[in-house]
Amino acid sequence: MRLESMQLAVTCLPRRAGQIPVGIVDADESGWLELARTARSEQRRLIAMWGSEAVEGAFSMNAAYECEDGILWVRLANGRKQEAPGAYPDLGPVFPCAIRMQRAIFDLIGLRARGAEDTRPWLNHGNWPGDYFPLQRQAAGVEAFESSEADYPFVQVAGDGVHEIAVGPVHAGIIEPGHFRFSVVGEKVLRLEERLGYAHRGVERLFERTPASRGHRLAARIAGDSTVAFSWAFCMALEQASGTTLSKRALYLRALLLERERVANHLGDLGALGNDAGFGFGLAQFSRLKEDWIRINARTFGHRYLMDRIVPGGVAVDVRPEDASVLAEQCDHIEREVHIMRKVYEDQSGLQDRFLGTGRLSAAVVEHFGVRGMAARASGRTFDVRATLRPAPYDDLAVNAISDLRGDVAARVAVRFAEIDESLRLIRALLAELPDGPIVVGMTPATAPARGVGWVEGWRGDVFVALDIAAGDVITRCHCHDPSWQNWPALEHAIIGNIVPDFPLINKSFNLNYAGHDL
Repeated sequence: MRLESMQLAVTCLPRRAGQIPVGIVDADESGWLELARTARSEQRRLIAMWGSEAVEGAFSMNAAYECEDGILWVRLANGRKQEAPGAYPDLGPVFPCAIRMQRAIFDLIGLRARGAEDTRPWLNHGNWPGDYFPLQRQAAGVEAFESSEADYPFVQVAGDGVHEIAVGPVHAGIIEPGHFRFSVVGEKVLRLEERLGYAHRGVERLFERTPASRGHRLAARIAGDSTVAFSWAFCMALEQASGTTLSKRALYLRALLLERERVANHLGDLGALGNDAGFGFGLAQFSRLKEDWIRINARTFGHRYLMDRIVPGGVAVDVRPEDASVLAEQCDHIEREVHIMRKVYEDQSGLQDRFLGTGRLSAAVVEHFGVRGMAARASGRTFDVRATLRPAPYDDLAVNAISDLRGDVAARVAVRFAEIDESLRLIRALLAELPDGPIVVGMTPATAPARGVGWVEGWRGDVFVALDIAAGDVITRCHCHDPSWQNWPALEHAIIGNIVPDFPLINKSFNLNYAGHDL
């Protein structure tokens, strides 16, 4: 499934260095379904789904598909709400990962998937009236409703000795809220069902109240551990919509920030995984390494987690020659330390006993749910936006997509170790070949409606942004998508057959987002 060979009326968005090829198709209902089936038959992936309201009462459905050479954005007009119920053909039977997205779409904008089997609310926990849809234009304003949390109909598992264990949404630790309902016999898990959405913050409505030129600041706060990935994806979309061409230096600096974000998260997770397996020494050592890493972020870039370092038209801070030397030296130091810890982890029998064979995610489940990112690569899949599509500056770097065939916690740990090595190599290459040029170029507000797409390989997986802007620095619709949407249902399968005490370890090996984007 390639954009360049599709026998459709595809409108290709203008593309400049660092941007992803994007084709837009306006489809009727039969075309909406046919394109989904074609994508599935050719083993392409549904990236995201969202609903839009162009003018009051005029709705459309949107879907983004991963193609070999870019993204296909399919739009289905639903007419005016007073003329039709806003229903659209259900994509759940074609792409199971669509089910939760469709439930969220109804809660947010009132468009229902026709014929969908699962119509339970996802984001509305009973605290919004049944006729309230926050992304409809008639809902503009600041709403406040009395809390009336409703019971949620979890799927029941029947059988001799089967009982349920409810965990959350409030947890003993400091993790985000999420409810996990285990159906178990003894300690063996037969089924897990999650309920999220407790941390929904209304980010998509906030985008409509934010000037396009400042939208990167909101995007950067969608997920604190992926602030670089989300802000880059937003800026990429805005730059495509506005026809902005970045300097090569700015693209190199963006990639440098993204790889530093990836290393920081993998260092933190490797320590947490050791701790969850009862190896506190691992937590202590990797916490020390991560702290050293992010202190250099603060010293060089002005922020420990690199927030607001990526701006429309480029980056907010440059790297001086003396800073480049410090960054390169730190890569050498961290690499030596991580190699020592990898040997420790591999030789520690208690860790290996907990890691090996635990939480196995099969390649079939990966394909079924459209899992991407580190979790998919640990189950034998190699897709990586940087390596597969090679947007600048990754076209100069030849990224090696790390993979492992085992699919268990041990594989996800091994992929993290290997991805640290690869990111350190990329950082050195970016610093060594850093081109001259400005770090930011000016952007002119749009004079007409336009669209753009951002797609960035974050540390957790691919981060996607679809942006509609109007004349005068106005965002009319911005939909952001975190890979956790596809990966959470896969986690439910990875726990099956394991024991309940292994869930924290399996959960941490995925380390999915509870609120990005507004899960």
